Amino acid sequence: MLSGCSSAATPDAKHPEPSASSELSGELSVFAAASLQPAFEPLSKEFTKKHPGVTFSFSFDGSSALATQILSGAPADVFASADEANMKKVEEGGLNTGVPTLFATSELVIAVAPGNPLGITSLADLAKPTKDGADPTVVICAAEVPCGAASHTLLDRDKVALSPASEEQNVTAVLTRVREGEADAGLVYASDVQRSNGEVEGIPIKGSEDAAGSYLAVPLQGSKLSEEAAAFVDFLKSEEARSLLLKLGFRAP
Repeated sequence: MLSGCSSAATPDAKHPEPSASSELSGELSVFAAASLQPAFEPLSKEFTKKHPGVTFSFSFDGSSALATQILSGAPADVFASADEANMKKVEEGGLNTGVPTLFATSELVIAVAPGNPLGITSLADLAKPTKDGADPTVVICAAEVPCGAASHTLLDRDKVALSPASEEQNVTAVLTRVREGEADAGLVYASDVQRSNGEVEGIPIKGSEDAAGSYLAVPLQGSKLSEEAAAFVDFLKSEEARSLLLKLGFRAP
């Protein structure tokens, strides 16, 4: 899957620079992976400080759902995917402008309640009965979304036969179920644990880099704010943006 999208994962991808003589303005519609919500909201505020005429409208969901919406004609100026596979769908539909920019990566962890009451230390523990003989209630993302594909990759690699209580359409839903005590554990990104503000704890997964996610963004065809879209995607590559992303638990590309 990744080899077919190698052109999308170019960190130095260039987009048309906005005209120096023009003042950027308008409401930028950004379709972004749900796991990017804690990053894109503060990043948009920083971008607006530089370009006060620009405001943002965000749609956060699973990358596959967003790609489907874009391919179905939903109006958007920028697409930010949590994997290369869904970005490739938009590319194959001819709806991208320029080469997608890789601006961050991520790795999965096991989200559990604070204090890790079940003593979970590995993926294998997710399929083992607890002290009272019951199986842990585990939630993961659906296989068609990036966090789900990564989850299945790691579970298959470790030969863990897991029967999840549910498969959610985005990582935010998985995080919410663990945070609210509806599940004993869930597979989410390290950045999601960080945004929980201590309401869940993250247990590292050995070799999680084997299924690391790639975050890519691209301006979209048909946008009436093409200069603004290109400027925001370029901003995601800046040292300022990268510093904030690292603080929020994302990794450098």
